[in-house]
Amino acid sequence: MTTYTAENWPIACPMLLFGNLDSKGGPIQDADPEEWNKQMAEVAFEGFTEMDPLDVWVRVGDLSPQRLDAFKQGMTANKLTVPGISTSRKSVVDAERGDEYLAYSHRVIDAAAALDTKVVSFGFFQATTPAQNAATWFWLEDGHKDSADPEVYHAAVTRIRELAEHAQSVGIEITLEMYEDTYVGSADDAVQFLKDVDHPACGLNPDVGNLVRLHRPFEPAAEQFEKMLPYTNYWHIKNYLRDYDPATGAYFSNPSPLGGGYINYRPIIARGLELGFDGPFMVEHYGSDSLFNLAESRKYLRRVLAAKLA
Repeated sequence: MTTYTAENWPIACPMLLFGNLDSKGGPIQDADPEEWNKQMAEVAFEGFTEMDPLDVWVRVGDLSPQRLDAFKQGMTANKLTVPGISTSRKSVVDAERGDEYLAYSHRVIDAAAALDTKVVSFGFFQATTPAQNAATWFWLEDGHKDSADPEVYHAAVTRIRELAEHAQSVGIEITLEMYEDTYVGSADDAVQFLKDVDHPACGLNPDVGNLVRLHRPFEPAAEQFEKMLPYTNYWHIKNYLRDYDPATGAYFSNPSPLGGGYINYRPIIARGLELGFDGPFMVEHYGSDSLFNLAESRKYLRRVLAAKLA
């Protein structure tokens, strides 16, 4: 097991910030590898040494062996590694496409092993609705809610365990991303689901930022993290401004750099270290100049790690 320092702790940049189109307006998935390289180079220029492809950008699980090798060459040329690969809106229990997404998830695990990735992140959140797509921020409208049917829940547990078995067989792990109204939509639900999966190669991704941005009541962040950090093996970490006016019932939320939002991450990161967290981070930010804010969040995170590891 690698013992990281504040300087080399893997902190990945999510490549979804570039969207899914190349410079000519075509799908980045099918682009010339040079298009990938240009975007990797911009991330490296901002000081990142790690990235997460996140399949909103390039679906590494759908690349041919030759193009996956070209992808890896681009990583090497830009001195980037991929400590984690995240999937987005491809639930293995999607009512229409669950079987398709399960097969895809297995391909992502194989691609992750080829890229020397440590962990693959899966979730149960599904495609955004028309109302979400029309909103200023998609999280301001309600989205998919997982079924209360025990058979669907059992299928979710069984399929995630299947993915964990596969991951373990190729020497990596999987993680489950916390997301509202899903089977891992609260700290308590996430821990219970993980216990139901009951596999050593499956952990949690405590993305509490997905909840703090919602215009609804919010369990204190420190309490949520206290429950999930003992099981955390990949950490999507982001922050938001948040306010609530009890006189009117109005909420406000807006993306924020990591050190300037509602959640005070300094004691929470310290607590994670105390509890043995040693996995990668992926910083996130929506809106404005995302890459600038992501770089600032990375700097903040390294400063906190330096103080807490001293």
